Amino acid sequence: MSNFFSRAMLAGLVGSAAMAGTAFAQVFKPAEPVTYTQKYEVFGGLNFLNGQAGQNLPKRYNLGGGDVMFTDWLTPRFGVAGDVRYDAGTTPVFPSGQATSPPVQTRPLVSQFIYMGGVQYHWFGNHFAGVNLHGLAGASSGQFDHSNPGLPKQTFTDATGLYANHTAFNGVVGGSIDFNRSARWAVRLQPDLVFEKFGTELREFVSFSGGVVYRFGDR
Repeated sequence: MSNFFSRAMLAGLVGSAAMAGTAFAQVFKPAEPVTYTQKYEVFGGLNFLNGQAGQNLPKRYNLGGGDVMFTDWLTPRFGVAGDVRYDAGTTPVFPSGQATSPPVQTRPLVSQFIYMGGVQYHWFGNHFAGVNLHGLAGASSGQFDHSNPGLPKQTFTDATGLYANHTAFNGVVGGSIDFNRSARWAVRLQPDLVFEKFGTELREFVSFSGGVVYRFGDR
């Protein structure tokens, strides 16, 4: 008798799990067939950027902002893309900045406006999710003296360790995973490896974006 009840309980648990799995799939299943046949897509979301505001600064910064990417899918696999990002936040500086007159803030505001172009490759896609790879290159316009109280440029950079305002090379390689909500709408998560050359050498950092994708047009 106990074996009978054990088997019945096990069958009930399996049945409940199956029903829960089916309900979960129905909730997260896209509303219509996803074919990836649209010619254009636009992505918009929030962006996190880790980097360094001065080549000799001992600590890095963490900036936050936005990311917009537009892609023209020339074939089912390959597309050309344009990407614009803006990030801002505070950064540590050399303590000697406090000895200047007037003194520089201990964590001044810095920002980057990044604009790039490149290619996207559609690696995998089904009804539920798709994976793309991308490589982009362009430039970043860095502004590092938002909190400069009026010091001469050379005094400011020497005392704080920050870069002077200028535009430098910027590139990324990375990928994205799209969780489809319909044939046109998806939620995207996008990690990137960032290359920049504000100083005398090429340096690598990381970036992460998350937002929504809208696909439109016919290819």
